[in-house]
Amino acid sequence: MQKISHEQQMIWFDDNYLTVDPHCCFDIDFWRQQNAIVGSAQGRGTTWFVAGDKMEMALRHYRRGGLFGKLVSDSYWFTSWDQTRSYAELMLLKVLREGGVNVPRPVAAKAEKKGCVYRADILVEKIPHSRDLVALLIESSLPSSVWHQIGIMIRKMHDLQVCHTDLNAHNILLDMDQQVWLIDFDKCYQQSGDSWKKDNLARLERSFIKEVKKRNIQWQPQDWQALCDGYRGDSER
Repeated sequence: MQKISHEQQMIWFDDNYLTVDPHCCFDIDFWRQQNAIVGSAQGRGTTWFVAGDKMEMALRHYRRGGLFGKLVSDSYWFTSWDQTRSYAELMLLKVLREGGVNVPRPVAAKAEKKGCVYRADILVEKIPHSRDLVALLIESSLPSSVWHQIGIMIRKMHDLQVCHTDLNAHNILLDMDQQVWLIDFDKCYQQSGDSWKKDNLARLERSFIKEVKKRNIQWQPQDWQALCDGYRGDSER
């Protein structure tokens, strides 16, 4: 990972994937001028999907949620460059990929300091031909073999002691080859011990139950059982 440092700004990037000027890659107008915008998604803000020379990428500006986010939308207290949310997420993705977990390739991150606060952006791989579980389950159920693979992938993440603080049905993708991907690692971290892992899984189960009520997704308790079997390393039933 390369680094460009400045008194008020830090940029980290992987030149194996980024072929444009790192100073420009966080500016959506730059990509617009290149006619490289291929889509967008709405969350706390807009995530822009852009076409680079090596891959399509997702560009996201860090924004706060909740009531406090309405007052201070995108500023965070600065302590050190290594503690910025963009750097932390970039490095966590690197750890996960090196550990065999299917997550987006980390491409670049930026943090810009002003006084005692900073703002941040991140650029990561857009997983090609993928959809999240909610979108898929609205249309049809998934075979137990897929749920088994989801459990295996979550277990790989947990074996690296990574706690996904927003592990839910929207942050699990399937690509066209039915490969499982985990996304959105903002505010996630490595944590010692094992007691938290059960709570992490319970959060995911609650998200499926919520989506059944909210969007009538096609999910059954036996799907959760197949996921848990994969997580524990049990054979498919």
